[in-house]
Amino acid sequence: MPLQNRVTPFGEIVAISARGLLMGNRGGRLHDPETKLLSGRRWTSRAWISCSLHHGDTKRHVMGPGYTELFFTDEVTALTAGHRPCYRCRRAAARAFAAAWAQAQGLPRPPRAPEMDRVLHRERTPLGMRQHFLEPIPDLPDGTMIALPNPESDPDDPGAIWQAWAIRGDRLLKWEGGGYTEIQPRPGAGIAYALTPPSVIAVLDNGYQPIWHPSSET
Repeated sequence: MPLQNRVTPFGEIVAISARGLLMGNRGGRLHDPETKLLSGRRWTSRAWISCSLHHGDTKRHVMGPGYTELFFTDEVTALTAGHRPCYRCRRAAARAFAAAWAQAQGLPRPPRAPEMDRVLHRERTPLGMRQHFLEPIPDLPDGTMIALPNPESDPDDPGAIWQAWAIRGDRLLKWEGGGYTEIQPRPGAGIAYALTPPSVIAVLDNGYQPIWHPSSET
């Protein structure tokens, strides 16, 4: 059985077999090392990061005695869930993210990680009840994810009424655990619930280029 360590655009941690392009953490251990099952906690600090799958010669025992390793389909998914790039293993991306943040907010210098974490934490919690923001679809930058009603949802499962879609150019890409499985034209008008935190939308709008899953190219 797959471990419950895969993050969705809604910020939930679920069990999906596909690993994804990035890993990360939420500051510490969220699981029992013996059972490899999650506890009731979904973070231990405000520092939610996305990391490279490979960093030097580091080898980790997934869901061992250390922090809980989380995995993301791609960086678009990680950003939507509220994870910023790690300064240790993704330094160039972290610096580019902070520079775009400063430009978006009109700051005289790139902010330090804790400054960004405080803002992001307000925008993404409480988990599973994050504030959704209505935004005009034509105005949203590439890499933003929106939530649209899911016509295939189970009426007995209220948590499945929304489907995440990523914006890329003139297309909407349907998010699934293993990649993007469906393409629709991006509407030229209308509004939608933006899943991506507002501060991250501003970063994307100011030039930050996230890593996309290869399925987004098809």
